[in-house]
Amino acid sequence: METKEIKFQKTHLKEIGSTNTYLQESDKDRHLPEGTIIYCDIQRSGRGQRGNSWESEPYKNLTFSLLLRPEHIPANRQFLLSEIVSLATVDVLNRYATGFSIKWPNDIIMSGKKVCGILTEMSAQFDYVNHVVVGIGINVQNKSFPKDIESVATSLFIETKEHYHRAELVERIWEAFEHYYEIFLQTEDLSGLVNEYNSHLVNMHQQVKVLDPKEPFEGKAMGITPKGELIVDTWESRKLVSTGEVSVRGIYGYV
Repeated sequence: METKEIKFQKTHLKEIGSTNTYLQESDKDRHLPEGTIIYCDIQRSGRGQRGNSWESEPYKNLTFSLLLRPEHIPANRQFLLSEIVSLATVDVLNRYATGFSIKWPNDIIMSGKKVCGILTEMSAQFDYVNHVVVGIGINVQNKSFPKDIESVATSLFIETKEHYHRAELVERIWEAFEHYYEIFLQTEDLSGLVNEYNSHLVNMHQQVKVLDPKEPFEGKAMGITPKGELIVDTWESRKLVSTGEVSVRGIYGYV
């Protein structure tokens, strides 16, 4: 498949409810071009995976969303975009300071704590994907966190003691994303990115708990498949874990 160049169009807003919701609603009113990016200083109603809220401290976090229209990619593979974005994000952050990694499928981790979350939402008809909106929340300048999340959350400032230009981060992450996105469009899966993704995977060769509501189990994580599934070897068999309502945790903590 031929690749296509995305012309990113960035819009900065001071305050917004949710960057993902804003893009989704705006696309209903007017057909937005692929590559539209919204980022803001204050996000009041951020969302995370499985319906969780994403707390965003004004002017301290980087919250932004990108609208994509991946032609010819089946709806059941759109979730792979979250893993591609996580790969682009960890690539960029490791240029500033080494030690960032990915907790499957798409959380960015430093020192065993979460520094970035990614949420992908899709609008689709029966046989056609209208758009995919990928949202990213990065803890940038936070110096502390509430007691209920301080054991699992960290920020770029806490980890590196450096200040970051948020607009520059947006630019660099989407430049990196475009590179990985082109590889994805060529194969329509992660076959060209598996090795690089696994090299950043904090769960690699580690014991994990798979919190499947139907059948929780433990095993050793062995990387991902070209379909983005996490390979987990248990004492009795090899299992492939898909994203969705399943959550993966380390045996002794968050990772």
